[in-house]
Amino acid sequence: MKQLKVVLLSLSVGIAIGMWFGVNIGREVPLFSNPFETSALNQKIKKVSGETLEKGGQALEKTGQALQDKMGK
Repeated sequence: MKQLKVVLLSLSVGIAIGMWFGVNIGREVPLFSNPFETSALNQKIKKVSGETLEKGGQALEKTGQALQDKMGK
């Protein structure tokens, strides 16, 4: 009976720690950070949208340069 309690306790602690690490890995944050903190997702969305906007601006600039080169010739 005592072994069953130890096994169940170990299993529940292992599942809890595994879920903690799994959530943090999925959110791409440090392993020991708080998995209930939602600001990491908001920051990631802002970062990705900023990068996308930057790449779009660079592509637009290259297209404008190409058009100016064609018009100049």
